Order: sequence, then C-alpha cells, then structure tokens
Amino acid sequence: MASQSPSQGPREEARSAFKRIAALLDAQQPVEAEAAALTWLANAPNDPNILRLLGVALTRQNKVQEAIDRLVHVTRLAPTFAPAYENLAEAHLVAGNIDKSVEALQTALKHNPGLHSAQIRLAEILSLTGKGEEADAVFQKSFDRDPERAVLVEAMDLGRKNKFKEAGAIYRDILRRNPDHVDALRMMGVLQSKQERFHDAEAYFRRATELAPDFWTAWVNLGASLNEQQKFEKAEIAFTRALKLRPRNVHTLEKLGSNCLNEGRMEDAVGWLKQALEVDPKHFPSLLVMGHALKTIGQQEEAIDAYRRCAEAKPDFGEVYWSLANLKTYRFDDADVAEMQAQIDGLGDTPEDEDAAISFNFALGKAFEDRKDYSKAFEYYASGNSKKRLKVAYDPIDLEAQVERLMDVFTTDFFAERAGQGCPDDAPIFIVGLPRSGSTLLEQILASHSDVEGTAELHYLLRIATDTGVKRMDGIKYPQSVLEQKAHHLRSLGEEYLQLTKPHRTGARHFTDKLPNNFIGIGFLHAILPNAKVIDARRHPLDSCLGGFKQLFARGQTFTYDMYDLAHYYSQYVRIMKHWDAVLPGKVLRVNYEEVVADIGGQARRIARHCGLEWQDAMLRFYETKRAVKTASSEQVRQPIYSGSVNLWRHYEEHLSELIEYLEPVLMDLPEQDRPDLLLDT
Repeated sequence: MASQSPSQGPREEARSAFKRIAALLDAQQPVEAEAAALTWLANAPNDPNILRLLGVALTRQNKVQEAIDRLVHVTRLAPTFAPAYENLAEAHLVAGNIDKSVEALQTALKHNPGLHSAQIRLAEILSLTGKGEEADAVFQKSFDRDPERAVLVEAMDLGRKNKFKEAGAIYRDILRRNPDHVDALRMMGVLQSKQERFHDAEAYFRRATELAPDFWTAWVNLGASLNEQQKFEKAEIAFTRALKLRPRNVHTLEKLGSNCLNEGRMEDAVGWLKQALEVDPKHFPSLLVMGHALKTIGQQEEAIDAYRRCAEAKPDFGEVYWSLANLKTYRFDDADVAEMQAQIDGLGDTPEDEDAAISFNFALGKAFEDRKDYSKAFEYYASGNSKKRLKVAYDPIDLEAQVERLMDVFTTDFFAERAGQGCPDDAPIFIVGLPRSGSTLLEQILASHSDVEGTAELHYLLRIATDTGVKRMDGIKYPQSVLEQKAHHLRSLGEEYLQLTKPHRTGARHFTDKLPNNFIGIGFLHAILPNAKVIDARRHPLDSCLGGFKQLFARGQTFTYDMYDLAHYYSQYVRIMKHWDAVLPGKVLRVNYEEVVADIGGQARRIARHCGLEWQDAMLRFYETKRAVKTASSEQVRQPIYSGSVNLWRHYEEHLSELIEYLEPVLMDLPEQDRPDLLLDT
C-alpha cells in the first residue's frame, strides 16, 4: 500500500483507492482494476469495499470461480452489504448458475429493498427465463417507489396491449420534461421495434447508450434493432459491447449467434450458440436458435434434437413446437399432439401465454393436416390466426392507397423520360410474389447455376425507396419523391443497393434477392437498376392465400391472419403486377408453381433465358445444391420436385367460402377446372 499522505487519514486513503479502482472498471480496464485492488488488499485483506470491486474485476475477466469466492467472502464479512450480493449474482449468472443468481439478488433486495439496479436485474433474469409474471411483480415494486417509474410501467403495459399511440404519448411526455431519461428512451425504442419501425428504434437505443454507456439492456436492444435492418456488422458491435459489460452472459451470446445466423455466417452462429449452451445447457432461446441454424444448413436431425431439448427445457414454449412444424417434413406423434393440447389448456392470459397459444395452434394445425384431418387442422389454423390478428397492425385501406400512388407516379411516360438512366449493372435477379408461392424453389433452381448466388430475403430495395422521401422539409413522401430524382441520383441509388448487398455475396456474376414484398417496388427498381431481372412466383390464388394463412411468420406479412385481408392483399398484388406489365412490358417473367411441378425442364429453361444465363443441367438437380436456406421451405427444396402441394386448397374448400367470395373476380379468370365448385355455376 502506498505510504499515507500527511493530509490523508486511513479512511480518506481507502476512499481514494476505491474511487481509483472504480474508475478503472468504468473505463473497461478490469485487468488494471484487479492489480490495483490486490495492491491495496496486500495490507488490508478484509476491506469489503475493495474486495467487492476485485470480485467485479474478476467477473469481467471470466475468472468466475475466483470472483465468486471473493464475493462470498465479502458477504461473510458484511452480511447485510446489498451491493456485494448484487455483484455475486452477476458472477453466478456468468457461471450459468441462474438459480443462485436469482437467490443472491433476492438477498440483496432483502437487505436493501430500494436497490433499483438489483430489482431491474432480477426482473430481467426472470423475464429471460420465461417467468414473466414474477418479472412484472419485481418491476412493479421498483416502479412503486418512483412515481415517474409508475408512469413508465403504465406505458409498458399499454405497449404490451398494442396500444402504441397511448404508450408513445406517455414516453414523449416524459422525454419532453427530461430528454435524457434513459429508461424512457429505451422503452420508446422498444415501442418502435414492436411496430417494426426499426430505424426509429435504433435512434432511441443509440441515444440511451450514449447517455449511459454501461446500460447493458440498451446495447442488446440496439443490436436487435440493427439486426432487424440487416445491419449485421453494426449489430455485432453492439452485442459485443453488451458482452464486455456482462461477460459470458447467455442472453448476449444467444443474440450474437442469432445475428450471425441472419447474416449467413453459420459457423460463427453455431460457435456463439455453443458458448451460450456451455454457460447454460438448458437456455431455451439458445437451443431454439441452434435448431434454426442447423435447419438452415441442412442438418435436420441435429436441428430436431436441438428443438426437442428446447421443448424439454421449457414445455410451454409454443414457438419451438411451431419450429418443428415449420420444418414441413417433420411429423408429430400422438404424444406430441396430446402434449400441445395439454399445454394450451394450461395457459393463462399473459402476453407470453397468448404468444404460446398462437404457436401451439399453428403447430397443431400442421399436425392434423399431416393426418389428413383437414377440418380439425383448419379449426386450429383459424384459432391461431384469429389470436394473431389481434396482435398485429394492418390496414387494407393503406395498401390500396399505396398502390394508387404507385400507379400515378410510375407511368409509361415516367419510364420513357428516364430511359437509359439508373445504374446499368445487371447482377440482381429479384424473385417476388406472395409468400408460400414457390419463390424458394425458383431461388434454389437459379442458385444451382454456377453464375448465380442465392442470398436471402433482403430488405434494402424498399428501404432505399422510402428513404427518398424521409426528412424532406416539404413533406413529399415516396413514391412522389422519386419524380424529383435526377439521373445521377437514380444511378447513385442503384449503386447504393448494390453496395448494401455486398456482405451477402461472395463474387458470383449474379445474385438473387428473394423478398416477396418487393413486387410493390418494381417501378422503383427499374428506375434505379433498369437491367435487373424480375421473376414473379405465382401460384393458384387459393393455394397462395391458404399457404399464407397456415404460416406463422416470424415478422411482417401481417395481412395473412385474416381471410378478408388475404383476399384484399392478393387482389392488390394482381392489380399492381398488371400495371407493371403494362408500363414495363417484358420486365417481369411470370412463373406458375403448378407449371414448374408439371414441367421443371421447360420452366427452368424459361427462367434461364429471361435471366440471360447459359443453360446448365445443374438447374434441374437443384435439390443437390448445398447452401443455406432460411425460409420455411428449406427442407422441401432439398428434395426432388413433388406435386403434394398442388391444389391443396381443395382439401379445405368447404372452409374457404369467405375467401372464395372475396376472390371471385380473380378466380373467374382461371380455367374452369381450376375454379372452386362454389363458382362453377356463376
């Protein structure tokens, strides 16, 4: 220990040492903090304050058992020292001892009920381990001690009920009074994320982390919002920062794995997830994502094993049963069906229980469809959809108005005036249409060609389009904003798209972008990338809509949970595609799923010609192509062509009268043999 200054007594010197070590920890220098603490403790081995900081420094270096030993010693020296129990909880969490971590936090709160950081940490752990009601109770205790926090919990509750406008008003009121309120900033970001406004969410989370660099939750939220925008490198930076704050934190490790999975870095994804499962072998979110990763690379048996372990770790986790169903080739046995039905019967009315019920219903729909009990299957699908519709925001009128605006802007004259403009690169091949209409099969056929790389469902085109009307002082939005883009702007926007897609590509001459919703952006696409190719994956209208109705999407596609919404969306899709055909003749190649099944050779050659590709027989052996496939059809496209999904709607025809009535104008354009019985006499 340094010699005592004449102006300092022992107590003042201890305070000075404490501040110095704490500052090193704040500066993310745990090695230096450990050294400083050990220097002090050489002469004062039982100083509980310095011992506690040493425990923190050791935890941050992953010297977990040593940290636990030091912190347990502190609690014996000072049995009512609440912060020591809080730090002990973090060390146990890093070691994967969830129960001991919860116990330590509860002890901290027993000795200091007002320790807000311990209350929040306890609530976070309970929430992440699926104990939502217990977490809410802990949050409530924290907020009861602070009137403003009570207002925050009210807004959180409104957000959970999808009352976004009311919740947002509360957060904005708090931020008007205190623009630097980090909790309100974070929760406002969460609210934006729930509405899939990830760019806005990113701004709130980033501000929260600027104000509070040690705000672990905000860093995780920031990473998640970046991941949703496919800004994978930036998301990894945010998650890595969170991991530095809480080393070996299983939740952060899982997020890093999920981010790598979404980026297509499968080896890295599995690596992060293995680390998470070393910390906690029963961490059900990590087991779920591990299943997703293994499914994506074609290791189906290993994926099933991961999903099964996830279900064992958390039997009421409906999402894992839906993940098994979503393999499409997996079959539930009687015991599985009985277990899912029992789980539904035991669920409550919390938001988590409602989500679980939705997943169980969709999984049971698939189980009974595989048994050819189509009435029972439809009963479960309908139940799941009706519950899910209450949780999503979708307005058919907004879509119709958007289509009107697009048709007004992107006219024959518009393209004639801009002929020869845009970026001339012909690398992109867009596959558009409605989900569950055969687009993954077309992508797999194309990706089997040596000059074509299959990427993923990329979200860049429509984002770039929308950004042309963002932050304009005159209030002009997309698509009207495109009217004012000069030739050099259009070329630059095309180059921007190509630049954003580079992380997904490895150098093939062409690449696919298979986001179905891009059909609405074909006019903008032609303006910025006039030589890009477009393929419209089309399927029988009833099979297309039914396929969406049977699918529980991870995000987006909010129109699929109601028969009227589905029919209206389909009719608008047909309407805008007819418009593109009229103003851009030959731009789009329409490929019908049923025709691909009937004549794979002829249709594959049509596709190759449209895309300017020399024919390769490998396109017919698409099922032999080894690549990561992230969509629900991942296992189906690894098999030779089959006809089992053609005219599947006929098995459900008696349940589709509402859909048939709404789609009558479209269905009447079909050959008579393809119309439902209800319309044959019309």
